[in-house]
Amino acid sequence: MSGPECCSNPPTLNPAAGAGHVQKVGGIDTYVTGTADSKLAVLLIADVFGYEAPNLRKLADKVAAAGYYVVVPDFFHGDPFVPEKADRPLSVWIKDHAPEKGIEVAKPVIEALKIEGVSAIGAAGFCWGAKAVVEVARHGLLNVAVLLHPSFVTVEDIKSVEIPITILGAELDKISPPELVKQFEQILSAKPAVPSFVKIFPQVAHGWTVRYNTEDAKAVSAAEEAHQDLLNWFAKHLKYPRSRC
Repeated sequence: MSGPECCSNPPTLNPAAGAGHVQKVGGIDTYVTGTADSKLAVLLIADVFGYEAPNLRKLADKVAAAGYYVVVPDFFHGDPFVPEKADRPLSVWIKDHAPEKGIEVAKPVIEALKIEGVSAIGAAGFCWGAKAVVEVARHGLLNVAVLLHPSFVTVEDIKSVEIPITILGAELDKISPPELVKQFEQILSAKPAVPSFVKIFPQVAHGWTVRYNTEDAKAVSAAEEAHQDLLNWFAKHLKYPRSRC
């Protein structure tokens, strides 16, 4: 469930991108943005190109502007996928960075957030990151999830979901084609206790939410629509826990 699309339109990484800054969170280099006083946090998990992608950080800043404390950890420990490295294609790189291992980074980050007083955590994952979000959710560490043009996510993964989840797919995606995304929707529809929202965007391809051309108005519009769906889902479901009398 990965292929050339997974690596198309690679970003030009920029460690200085974004309005936030990089600091250690749970011992992990992490781009942070927004008010640290917020008790609601959002974890963004990058695609294979990692946390220095400018469009990803721009989205992190947008989510932060909605009132969340946003963290974008370096899940690859300074080793994002580099298409130019012919001796290390994705099939080799992925052996060192299986998305199932995402929990190893996410857990200390989430623990650190909770120590600082965060009371609820949502997560959004892009491509590789979508599978990582599913794994983190499986460990009971998240309150809300959003998957955007997921890679590696299976029917069995979706069956395991027990928290509010949105899945945003692409009509022209060959990694998670509409047929698979519709299967995900059917599974979630059979779980009325789990709020869900599934949407397939027309005329866009895998990666459209973070690897779009900023000079292409149509591409920007499609990405921004997905970003708004993400924000709407968090606004609806990422809440402060109800106090018990």
